[in-house]
Amino acid sequence: MKVNPAPRPPGFRHALVHADDPVELLAAVAPAARAAARDTGARIAVDLPAPLEQALHDELGDEVELGRLTSLTSSARESGQTVAAWRARELRALTSSGRPVFVVGAHDPDLDGVDGGFWVELEAALNISLAGLPVLQVCAYPRLPLHGAVGESAVANHPLRLRASGLTENPRHRPPAEVLAALPIAPPHLLGPPDVTLSYNTFELSRVRDAVEEAARVCRFDTVRGEDMVQAVNEVATNAVEHGSPEAGLSVWARDGELVCEVQDSGAIALPLIGLAPPHPSQARGRGTWIARQLCDSLHVWRAPDGTHVRLLSRA
Repeated sequence: MKVNPAPRPPGFRHALVHADDPVELLAAVAPAARAAARDTGARIAVDLPAPLEQALHDELGDEVELGRLTSLTSSARESGQTVAAWRARELRALTSSGRPVFVVGAHDPDLDGVDGGFWVELEAALNISLAGLPVLQVCAYPRLPLHGAVGESAVANHPLRLRASGLTENPRHRPPAEVLAALPIAPPHLLGPPDVTLSYNTFELSRVRDAVEEAARVCRFDTVRGEDMVQAVNEVATNAVEHGSPEAGLSVWARDGELVCEVQDSGAIALPLIGLAPPHPSQARGRGTWIARQLCDSLHVWRAPDGTHVRLLSRA
């Protein structure tokens, strides 16, 4: 007897739609969302301003259930790669039952920053963090001139375009490394002098763990939150001296309810978007940064003239 295998949903698909106003956005997105719910049983999830979310709900009607993705903390929204890691965590859970998810998001000019780098980083990082998941994400951007590199990178980061005729291939799509080569990932905001600094090597990782554990007590973290941060920093600190340089540095900023740790080594990293995709179960090494991203609120990697920096932040 021949058994036909059950069809597998496609992996991550990332589509750009140009819309200059809510009417145009709804005209493009609503039919695609309705078809995804009807034809594949997809959940519909949005990351939209409340008025636009309500308008989409009214357009789809009660026949389609609309869910909202979790609102991100301010610390996550300062780092596109951190937002991508959070989104992957949430969408991995939503798709665990086997149902695909149709996501609708829209450009928010309040997050453009100095050069638009947040959106460049976020969209490139999503192509890594969501790879393999049965998710179709439609990202809406206006056609009008956009700040910095936002407009050009929006086209480059999306393999698909959503038009009135449906999804089409985007010949101007480029892989994340090429997109980010033209706009290096920016460092996060300055914090002032750290409360603790230390240099360490492979044989002194216990000093790193002790410093973070003490800082977590100063921040009044509970036991679990403190242990999570110690493990996260230990993973990153270990990578720094194993793959970056023989000696690395740790800086710590401890405030009541908030702990920031930054690890710096003198090595060079080709693409800072590391630790976004979950490692394969057979992969013995190379999972440290991914583990660290799961244990803290924000993890941001960037290149600088003095080497590679990783900043981790957790709140109580």
